[in-house]
Amino acid sequence: MLSGAVSLRGAPITEIARKDGTNGFAVNAKLADGTELSVSMALGDTNRRARIDGDAAPLSDLVRYLRMVWLTPREDRLFVDTASDRRAFFDRLVAGFDAAHAGRCARLAKLLSERAFALKRGADDNWIRPIEHHLAQTAVSIAAARVRYAGEINYELERGGGDAATIGASYFLTISGMLESRLAAGTDAAAVEVEYIEYLADNRELVADKMVVDGAHKSDFGMFNKTLDSAVHITSTGQQKMALFALILGHARLVHQKTGANPIILLDEAAAHLDATARAALFAELARADASVWATGIDVAIFKDVPNAVFITCENGTVECKV
Repeated sequence: MLSGAVSLRGAPITEIARKDGTNGFAVNAKLADGTELSVSMALGDTNRRARIDGDAAPLSDLVRYLRMVWLTPREDRLFVDTASDRRAFFDRLVAGFDAAHAGRCARLAKLLSERAFALKRGADDNWIRPIEHHLAQTAVSIAAARVRYAGEINYELERGGGDAATIGASYFLTISGMLESRLAAGTDAAAVEVEYIEYLADNRELVADKMVVDGAHKSDFGMFNKTLDSAVHITSTGQQKMALFALILGHARLVHQKTGANPIILLDEAAAHLDATARAALFAELARADASVWATGIDVAIFKDVPNAVFITCENGTVECKV
């Protein structure tokens, strides 16, 4: 909740609220530097509201204070599921590095909706063109942030935080998209923006009452396993999960280097699909990470070799904390 993102399990907000008839909730945190964060949903509302030091703020601003990344069983199929799921995951990573990115992505979705509405209404050029200019500016900013992040994370994966033995050294990230490919090829962002405005102006037709247009909302990303000389999406489930771990560990190092912040890594059913050797390698890297790591599992024995761990166990409705 305090990340400002949607539920890590994708549950509707109304299902997260307590079921005693009040239908609301609030989550509060006080950070080490004294900053106070709050996310709440009031009775009868369906939207979350954020406050930072008591003042109302956009949810997207929370990422400036708590930089989180998570893996759940839902992400186990990330490389073989839809491009929209991968794009959302990738954009969360970019937002941890570029705090304004989440706001841009939300603005892009709104502008695309406004353009589609105008086209369906048969609006004239004086209505549509300003929307397309704003849309192009936002889309190119999003694409540029993605390309910049891809370059930074691939450098970090290759150097492995200075340790070539890290799991990340076997992988690199790939990104594809109409705008990203132009920017990655070295085309100036201003030129790409002009090109995209012209493209939008030339593609205003509707197909089956739907807008068909390419852009930052259609981009995709993947990873490549250098050891296997293979795209990750055609490797085993365990190998795909190790690729994701390599990515988020590299991301944690990058965020720490660039911002000085220690990100929060949330791992639900962390050891699923991993053999003992892969688990050992993963936990060794997590122990060295400049991050706060929270990992869950139903078998405490899986975590027996984790150094400096604090165990929180829940049995029969009671919670016990032990070091």
